[in-house]
Amino acid sequence: MISIRRARPSDAGAIGSVHAEVWRSTYPGILPDDYLAGLSSWRLGLGYERSILDRREGHAVFVAVAGGPDLPSSLATESGQQVIGFASGGRARRKGLADGEVETLYLQEDWRDRGVGRRLMRAMGAHLRVVGCRSAMLWVLKDNPTRWFYERLGGRPAAHETVRVAGQTLEQMAYLWDPIEALLAATAPAPER
Repeated sequence: MISIRRARPSDAGAIGSVHAEVWRSTYPGILPDDYLAGLSSWRLGLGYERSILDRREGHAVFVAVAGGPDLPSSLATESGQQVIGFASGGRARRKGLADGEVETLYLQEDWRDRGVGRRLMRAMGAHLRVVGCRSAMLWVLKDNPTRWFYERLGGRPAAHETVRVAGQTLEQMAYLWDPIEALLAATAPAPER
């Protein structure tokens, strides 16, 4: 069974591991190999622990956890569950494009194409609406091979800019859902038959 819930401080280490793993599988050829190899799950986890505890500006972190028959017993933790992905966000860090911002959405490669990313985006969209956001956006590297996912959810390209990552200048683009109900409609569960 895969469930989505609000992250707990005890999830931070697993979130850091997912972040490092996803960057290593998504950005070869885009970011330097030595930079990707040097990503520290532990250091990333410390940052996410602070992020989980920081609720200013409507900030929240959600995790996707797998357990039960969906999770091979070799991967189960003491709780019988494993963090397989996460999303974070809050009110937009910069004003102008949207009220709310999805800051991160990372999902382990083996768990893609199962609707988990869509469910994480729905959790973030619902949270942003609850904290008063009427629109939502996110930034993604233009060369990210999975950016089609945001297009399938109805995200409209709204801005481009360059950003420095690992000593390189890369182009990133913003996807926008305005009104936020467009994101919620695109991520709604399919009706049962």
